[in-house]
Amino acid sequence: MHYAPINASDLIPITGAYRHRLAPPQVAGYEGVGTVVQAPSTFQHLLGKRVLPLRGMGCWQRYVDVKAHLAVSVPDDITMTLAARAYINPLAALLMLKKWPVAGKHVLITAGGSACAMLLAQWAQLQGARRVVVAHRSPAHAARLHAMGLDAVLESATDAIQALSAQSDVVFDAVGGDVGQRIWQTLPEQAHFVAYGVLSGKPVQVNAGRPLLHWFHVRHTLGDINTVEWQQLFAEVWPLLRRSDCGEVEIFPLSGWRAAIETYHQSGRARKPLLCLDA
Repeated sequence: MHYAPINASDLIPITGAYRHRLAPPQVAGYEGVGTVVQAPSTFQHLLGKRVLPLRGMGCWQRYVDVKAHLAVSVPDDITMTLAARAYINPLAALLMLKKWPVAGKHVLITAGGSACAMLLAQWAQLQGARRVVVAHRSPAHAARLHAMGLDAVLESATDAIQALSAQSDVVFDAVGGDVGQRIWQTLPEQAHFVAYGVLSGKPVQVNAGRPLLHWFHVRHTLGDINTVEWQQLFAEVWPLLRRSDCGEVEIFPLSGWRAAIETYHQSGRARKPLLCLDA
């Protein structure tokens, strides 16, 4: 292994929130990038190649044992630090936009400082959304969002959020809590509210059949996807990443994992914490 990022999905099981399906001791980390040093005979072509070791835990360590058919080859022009971040957030954004297309629609996205929200916003534009508005918690994110040609609004601007919600066709929400609840309650009946995270710790509560609320999880959506379909998803992801602003990173040695996690939780953070796993 060379690098592994810190994501919300990595930290949730550490807190014990996934205790119903985790049996410690386990190594954390759902994504990263490494070089193949050993492979079965039918996958010898991967020796010495960079791959993403995915669909399991344990990426925060020097060596990871992965099922060979699930290893995703990294194109030569993709940097190591970008490859390390090419699974959790990019695949979530891609799958959500496949399931809830936004061409010609008004789109509202929360958690505007997060990597997934940034990709969702950019790719919604590419898909032909009529308007994309990103709600963010920290004013520090506004300049970057505007530079991407996106409309930005503070999550604390209650009146503005409600006015935007009333005009939205699709919402992608990773916050929940009061912000998510206010948006859902103000949406037109025909709108779709896609909840893919609960950063507030409080899920949105619904008391009516419409507007529709959908829960999205990458793991559930992938289900029993076959090898060809799995590899094809990344054939779609790489070109999108090449033309996107994927943000900067801040690299920490594995021994500095505590500082990396503290950095992850900083409001207004501009760089994604990455663990360097090389000796």
